[in-house]
Amino acid sequence: MIHRAEPILKGRVIETLSTRFESRVEMDNFHVSPLKGLEVSGDGLRIYPTDEVVAAGAKDPLISLGHFSFHVNLSGLFQKPMHVGTVHVTDMAITIPPREMRQQGPKSEKRFGKIKIVVDEIVCDGSKLMIETAKPDKDPKEFELSHIVMRNVGPNDPWQYDATLVNAIPKGDIHAVGTFGPWVNESPGDSTVTGKYTFEHADLNTIKGIGGMLSSTGEFSGQLNRIVVDGTTDTPDFSLDTANHKMPLHTKFHAIVDGTSGDTYLQPVDAKLRGSEFTCNGAIINVKGKGHIIDLDVNVPNGRIQDFLELAIKTQPVIMTGRLAMKTKLHIRPGGESVTQRIGLKGGFTLRAIHFTNPEVQDKVDMLSLRARGEAKEAKAGAEDVNSQMRGQFVMQSGRLSFSQLNYTLPGADVNLAGVYSLDGDEFDFTGKVRTKAALSNMVATWWKSWLLKPVDPFFKKNGAGAEIPVKITGTKGAPKFGLDLHHKDKSNEASPTE
Repeated sequence: MIHRAEPILKGRVIETLSTRFESRVEMDNFHVSPLKGLEVSGDGLRIYPTDEVVAAGAKDPLISLGHFSFHVNLSGLFQKPMHVGTVHVTDMAITIPPREMRQQGPKSEKRFGKIKIVVDEIVCDGSKLMIETAKPDKDPKEFELSHIVMRNVGPNDPWQYDATLVNAIPKGDIHAVGTFGPWVNESPGDSTVTGKYTFEHADLNTIKGIGGMLSSTGEFSGQLNRIVVDGTTDTPDFSLDTANHKMPLHTKFHAIVDGTSGDTYLQPVDAKLRGSEFTCNGAIINVKGKGHIIDLDVNVPNGRIQDFLELAIKTQPVIMTGRLAMKTKLHIRPGGESVTQRIGLKGGFTLRAIHFTNPEVQDKVDMLSLRARGEAKEAKAGAEDVNSQMRGQFVMQSGRLSFSQLNYTLPGADVNLAGVYSLDGDEFDFTGKVRTKAALSNMVATWWKSWLLKPVDPFFKKNGAGAEIPVKITGTKGAPKFGLDLHHKDKSNEASPTE
């Protein structure tokens, strides 16, 4: 009876799978043992794509199993369809061919057969999902599936699943439960997938240049080639290697993921970095052999400058506090260097209610304001803080901030600068002009100094200002030095407009 059962069961397995997937099925080994009823096992099972997809160039099996096994009662040989409780599978690989392949091949005749085996549950260990692409500039997407349990595995209904996926970058396990299918034979990438996921203890240190432990939860639905994801992330200790200051970061996002290319479209991300809220919209694009390009539009409507400075700059305490409004384009190119070396920013900002954390710097600003208003006698350390603001245009590349336009306004004076500030705090180099309301002779406290400066007032009185003074600001580690730029050249007097 066992001798007769083996070809019967092998034929049922092959006919059931061939009918279900409308394709060719091959198997290397098949064995039936009388232990614990009838124990059925097989090796090297391969299910190929439909004939039209094969004709279009698909060579790999659609599904391959390294090993499978299940038990069936002796009475099951006489049942049609035969009922199986649990099938155990190891080393399963699912390879989804590009959608373009099914569109190229000729339509084949539908295979006619019978579903002769009904399975309640499939348990898979050590599996992977490969989604191929016909785009020459894209790598196929591969997902490691360490453990999957699929239930209610019917031919026409969605399958319930409980899966653990291994995420490589950032490193961590994703646990997901939901439904998959019905399976679309002609285009498996169009098969529906829904679910909820949790992603815990994801180590951001696996991404060079950033750090922290991320956790995320969310829901998703759609097709393998277009999945809509809504979720949140929490990283209580997010950091950049330029500063290594841990900051809490929380996000809520809506994203569309193209599983066939790995491209992700963020629409939008609502984020909060400590006390600063901001939004991002954009895309994460897969580039073949290189990684990903990240392009985002970032909008900070009313943040705290100290939060962003503490995240990015080593200098402690941060050089200033204040309210920040900023719009910038963020670009991260692919590569093996630190994220902070690959990141680029270009945009504009406005700072209000500025306060410099270094008392000496704040005193100099306060005294500058008093002198600029002609109140030189009141200009002394400990004077009342002035209300100042700053606006400018900037570009950040390779860890350096370059300001093409930097305008600092305080009562009695406008400071217009251009220069560079490095994120490590080791470079602070700005030049520009200070335009004051008062004339130069009115900015000194003693009468004889004022009298001596009277003759030079006309040389500094320009463009409606009481004085226009060339200045430079240099220094390091949060201790900038202010001084006259004696070699400053007035652009209005230069022949070349590109200086």
